[in-house]
Amino acid sequence: MKYKNEPTQHERVMREDDFIVSKTDLKGRITYCNRIFIEFSGYAESELLGAPHNLIRHPDMPRGVFKFLWDTLEAKKECFAYVKNMSKDGGFYWVFANVTPDLDAQGKVTGYFSVRRKAKPEAIAVMAGVYKTMLEEELRAGPKDACDASLALLISVLKKKGVSYEQLILSL
Repeated sequence: MKYKNEPTQHERVMREDDFIVSKTDLKGRITYCNRIFIEFSGYAESELLGAPHNLIRHPDMPRGVFKFLWDTLEAKKECFAYVKNMSKDGGFYWVFANVTPDLDAQGKVTGYFSVRRKAKPEAIAVMAGVYKTMLEEELRAGPKDACDASLALLISVLKKKGVSYEQLILSL
């Protein structure tokens, strides 16, 4: 099955009352997806279940953002982020995501739970600019150091603004 497609300029815009919900196992493979996820991703449920969640990763998203996300989840903390996803047909859709570790009764992480809703246009404008700068830094650093370089750039931007990542995201 082919998962990667060429991006297009076709944008899907979520409705105000839409919530995209998914669950993954510890390796990021989709174990549950709701009908809104199926609709916006353009994949059939059978194509999504068992597939890596990065199936919908848009190339405009810097790797450093996902490193930050995984580092936060590994610390058993929830993470908020604005994310540009890519549909099966190459179109895209922006989401405001809340990702949390799914813990068992003993506090052990058993997977991850994500709820996404419509992203605010003002937030998209800000984050698209941040992500573009991070991608440029990834290119400059080269494949081996790209992820760490873009994450370091993000941290330096936050430090200059005097805010945490969560404060920035939740203020948009």
